[in-house]
Amino acid sequence: MKRCIDIIGGLVGLLVLIVVTPFIAIAIFLEDGWPIFIQQRRVSGGNIINVYKFRSMVKNAEEQKKNLLQRNERSDGPFFKIKNDPRITRTGKFLRRTRLDEFPQFVNVLKGDLAIVGPRPHEPEEILEYPPRYKKICLEKGGITCLSQINEKPFLPFEKEMELDMYYIENKSLLLDMKIIAKTIKIFLKKPDGI
Repeated sequence: MKRCIDIIGGLVGLLVLIVVTPFIAIAIFLEDGWPIFIQQRRVSGGNIINVYKFRSMVKNAEEQKKNLLQRNERSDGPFFKIKNDPRITRTGKFLRRTRLDEFPQFVNVLKGDLAIVGPRPHEPEEILEYPPRYKKICLEKGGITCLSQINEKPFLPFEKEMELDMYYIENKSLLLDMKIIAKTIKIFLKKPDGI
């Protein structure tokens, strides 16, 4: 049943993706050229996968990351995040505010790499720094949305995010998935700040 919901949701998301891609592609290209899409290595279901997204950062974002490590606001764990990241393009800021940058992940859902709902998939290097009690999170299929994402807080503490993922794994059900999907849709339809 969960896979059926993923396929239906994936097809709906794919239809939206087909409609918005030409407009987003033009905006990205005019501001910063190619590529339009990027692939990011993530761990899902115990495997390393390539997650698809619209490019929201400059082309050499990974190279610039080394010079920004001292500004990391997620110093309580292995995750890297800073407010007003200078690597994000103007188009990228819009895509992130509206969450449109993540719509290509519906392709991952249809492929079976991701689920609609599941723990947030993280980079292999970040997984290596998980405390032992949280290691089994990476064995679960990752999701486009999860409990930590519907909290509407940009920077949840590392431990809190891990606890929410563990709670989901230990209490997962179709009812919980539907509640998370409903809250995600509500957040998506809410007018983002600055628009």
